[in-house]
Amino acid sequence: MAKEVKIRFIELAAGLAVYIGWLAGAHYDYWNLAVTEEMKLALVLLAYAVLAADACWQILKKLRHRQLFEENFLMLLATGGALYAGRYAEAVAAMLIFHIGKLIETMTLDNTKRSIAKFMDIRPSFANRKRGLGEETVSPEELRTGQIIVIRPGEKIPVDAVVMRGSSNIDEKALTGEFQPRSVSMGSRIYSGSINMDSLIEARVTRVYEESTAAKILNMVESAMKNKGESQNSAEWFTRLYSPVVTVLGLLVMFLPSMLLPGQDSETWFYRGLIFLVAACPCGLLVSVPIAFLGGIGAASRQGVLIKGGSYLETLSQTETFIFDKTGTLTEGIFGLKEICPRGITAAQLLEITAYAEAYSSHPIALSLRDAYEKGIDTSRIGYIQERPGLGIEAVIDGMRVYTGNHRFMEALGIQIQKVKGSGTAVHAAVGRRYVGYVLISDRVRGDVSDTIRWLRQQHMEVMMLTGDNEHVANEVAHALGIEYVYANLLPQDKVTQLEEIMNDQMESEKLAFVGDGINDAPVLARADIGIAMGGLGSDAALEAADIILMEDEPSRIINAIRISRGTVRAVRENLYFAVFIKVILLALAFAGGITMREAIIADMAVLVINLLNSFWVLKYPEW
Repeated sequence: MAKEVKIRFIELAAGLAVYIGWLAGAHYDYWNLAVTEEMKLALVLLAYAVLAADACWQILKKLRHRQLFEENFLMLLATGGALYAGRYAEAVAAMLIFHIGKLIETMTLDNTKRSIAKFMDIRPSFANRKRGLGEETVSPEELRTGQIIVIRPGEKIPVDAVVMRGSSNIDEKALTGEFQPRSVSMGSRIYSGSINMDSLIEARVTRVYEESTAAKILNMVESAMKNKGESQNSAEWFTRLYSPVVTVLGLLVMFLPSMLLPGQDSETWFYRGLIFLVAACPCGLLVSVPIAFLGGIGAASRQGVLIKGGSYLETLSQTETFIFDKTGTLTEGIFGLKEICPRGITAAQLLEITAYAEAYSSHPIALSLRDAYEKGIDTSRIGYIQERPGLGIEAVIDGMRVYTGNHRFMEALGIQIQKVKGSGTAVHAAVGRRYVGYVLISDRVRGDVSDTIRWLRQQHMEVMMLTGDNEHVANEVAHALGIEYVYANLLPQDKVTQLEEIMNDQMESEKLAFVGDGINDAPVLARADIGIAMGGLGSDAALEAADIILMEDEPSRIINAIRISRGTVRAVRENLYFAVFIKVILLALAFAGGITMREAIIADMAVLVINLLNSFWVLKYPEW
């Protein structure tokens, strides 16, 4: 875009220089210059040609898409007609002012995109790769998984990696919007685009650059700039319809009154028709819409909320129902061992059985069981493991067939279970077909969830919960948060079915958002009108399936996203209404002969500037 700004500036400067030369020639009596009429005509035509060159090029580019009737065509038609009528000063002045407006428009779009790119300046420029006893500086694209890199204080982390040596504080503000640095040490995951702040660390590469967090985020932001909202598409559709209509009307104003009404001067109406065409130019209408959407996407990015395009930003502003997953979304997803209730074996044996059965699972409950076991897992004791999604795990440990999971899994196996006492998530266990008890796991509600749910309810939005957890735990969490509708004991496929039933009960204009943790909620995130994934930093599932990604596990950022989306759509509507209102007035004045060509183009440029200023505030949108 910077190249386009330079080209427009050079064209404008050249045209202005020739125009000033023509003005000087037109007043040669004051300058004592011997300038002939032919020289003055050559100068004005040269000035016009320089200024009109870009408009001609833009028209040729649009012709590839079969779009002839647009703002450049209208300006060429109007100013060319003015030249034909001998109104040289007005023709060149109108084209000059039009060029100034286009330069402002191009510079504004360029600055807006650069402001987003500057904030998202997470692309690392180099990496220090260990080689023998020394180091070598390479491009991040050259790194391969398993290689060791050295990251010094002040350097960007080039690729996703795991710390192998040293400890430091990492600035992840560009990724998450979180200003508080994160402390890392041996075993901690670090993400590309973050900045090492304090001490030298060594890390093992876990992803090549093309698959790293920074690369994925940058690709997503670039795609978001191209993904247009419905209002933007509507504005472009309106302009495609509007331009040929006003062109025909302008031609009718030029010729029809003088032909049908006796005593009417044909030159007067021809000039009015030209002014009508200039006044009809839709440049102020078009540019303000993408500027507002880009501003909204940029404002959200600065707060750690990545929105994949203007269409999702617009849909979010219309959302009236929010459905939350429980584990990892409303709750922290960090489970702690609450109680061990064995039957026929010791508590230590029951914990060992569940920890070994969950040895290869990445589910938060499995992690909590392995942490509680505290001893290392001897994988040679495990002969076979098969996970049953939404139910549990079947395994062979020390030659014994073991089953661990929820009550539905035990019922499906025909195993009678013990009644669970107390609140929490129960992991039941059986050896062969013999029930050996359950382990009770508890989870904590996130700190800012209550404020988020309260705000949504204050906005008269409906809030629901879908969870695979048991009904008792789900109702307990829902009651604490003030969530009225709860659907529990759902398998992953049941969540999609339940979501579709809720969507079928809604009106077509009503939109629904699902908020999940991005790990095992991908099908529901993809099916909802808006999928919002929490904790997207480093999560492939979140980056792929969701439409909106909260880079930190903070549900309150949904409030910021909603406010930004509403503000963006409001700015777009205000811009459209204002531009159309002024256009109607200008066209009426042009028809009545109340304005000149120069005044019409100045008024249109004023509309452009006002709309741009109205859109700029979205870029500075404050946090909630």
